Amino acid sequence: MSSRVLILDCGSQFTQLIARRVREARVYSEIHPPTRTLEWIRAWNPTAIILSGGPSSVTDEGAPTFDPAILDVAPLLGVCYGMQWIARTAGGAVQGGGRREYGRADVVIEEASGVFAGFAVGERTQVWMSHGDHVERVPPGYVRTAGSADNPLVAMRHESKPIHAIQFHAEVAHTVRGAELIQNFLFGIAGCTPDWTPGSFIEHELEKIRAQVGDAQVICGLSGGVDSSVAAALVHKAIGDQLTCIFVDTGLLRLHEREQVERTFRQHLGIKLITVRAEERFLTALAGIGDPEVKRKRIGHTFIDVFEDAAADAGKDAKFLVQGTLYPDVIESVSAKGGPSATIKTHHNVGGLKPDMKFALIEPLRELFKDEVRNVGRELGLPEEMVGRHPFPGPGLAIRVLGEVTPYAVDVLRRSDAIYLEEIRASGLYNDIWQAFAVFLPVRSVGVMGDGRTYEHVIALRAVTSTDGMTADWFQFPHEVLGRISNRIINEVDGVNRVVYDVSSKPPATIEWE
Repeated sequence: MSSRVLILDCGSQFTQLIARRVREARVYSEIHPPTRTLEWIRAWNPTAIILSGGPSSVTDEGAPTFDPAILDVAPLLGVCYGMQWIARTAGGAVQGGGRREYGRADVVIEEASGVFAGFAVGERTQVWMSHGDHVERVPPGYVRTAGSADNPLVAMRHESKPIHAIQFHAEVAHTVRGAELIQNFLFGIAGCTPDWTPGSFIEHELEKIRAQVGDAQVICGLSGGVDSSVAAALVHKAIGDQLTCIFVDTGLLRLHEREQVERTFRQHLGIKLITVRAEERFLTALAGIGDPEVKRKRIGHTFIDVFEDAAADAGKDAKFLVQGTLYPDVIESVSAKGGPSATIKTHHNVGGLKPDMKFALIEPLRELFKDEVRNVGRELGLPEEMVGRHPFPGPGLAIRVLGEVTPYAVDVLRRSDAIYLEEIRASGLYNDIWQAFAVFLPVRSVGVMGDGRTYEHVIALRAVTSTDGMTADWFQFPHEVLGRISNRIINEVDGVNRVVYDVSSKPPATIEWE
């Protein structure tokens, strides 16, 4: 890859969106913490650098900071906190409070060049603000390029160096021309090459896998979901019959999932596949466990135990384990590689593995977002019904049973979930939804069925729209579809007398309930 954009995470909830917008422009990007040294940054050799926003004030003790020499490493864009740091470091004035701005705002363009190339002088454009501090005075050598009614200084640039800064968040959808602004920086200012494509990724990754594996045997934990399917297909393309996929029926899968996986991978892809029936083993490991983090770790540990047993039974001396870890998994599990963003959860693909695991990991998708994984799958020739499938968590239905995981709860949830997805497909809505699933709640409610009083379980339904899973909005079903789903679940699944629908967005909620 000839162009690389380094995003230094100052703690903004939108940092991951910056990476997405850069990649949507077909330029490779990575997020790293602000603690990276100047020497490390120079060695990384970025084509461009973006300093993200963040909740800190540049005047706070312990606030993210950088070596001032970073301003001369590569073309640089400061966003929100990044702009304030540039202004203060270069000799401008930054003040806290006073003119706080949150939400939509109109800014007036004062210079139709640089990041505002293609705009018009005097043009008003809607942006998304989220800041308390503001730049009061531009540093020497800088000029103002945009302002707003509440803040005369919302964008600036250096007179001669390729340094630009904006107070608003160009990466969010509410900034109407944000993508254009970012592309102006990438191509007009930094001279990036748009060569980050599924084909280029595959070519690079095939070489990397072959070099890593050599002639060793490899196993892949196959779930049948998009991530593990694409990871398996990619590794199989690289090393062929050195790969053996192990599909574990955990007892926590969707209805008829085992049969579907066996049919697809043996017949369509010609991949060596071993199926392990381990329902009792997993349910025993989860007995009495209600804490979601403990569930994830128990499942992760049991997975590795099953893999080791399956590999031994197959007579393979496997040295590597393939996992479908994605970039959002990494970000949410390790806080953007050690940066200040908050850790959301432990993903079983990242944080739940035993320290004495005998396999070295191959994670060919760990730098990709979900939509990029789907495109790689299409490039590899996987069927659309596979790559277009809704995300399904590695721990399976265990994290959608709130509280203790019992065979009864899993059975009720599995049958409810199957009806839910069947009705979504029948209504022609499946491809409009990023992810849809049912949740078994650890509560009972009073109901009336026939002439009798019931005291039975509640099923919650979740459906969201998203591009990459980093942010999500709840899906607005037609009322008649929701009504039909509710009626079928209550009538066809014994033990359920109430169905509710989740109308929370991410943030503040996560997509999964646990």
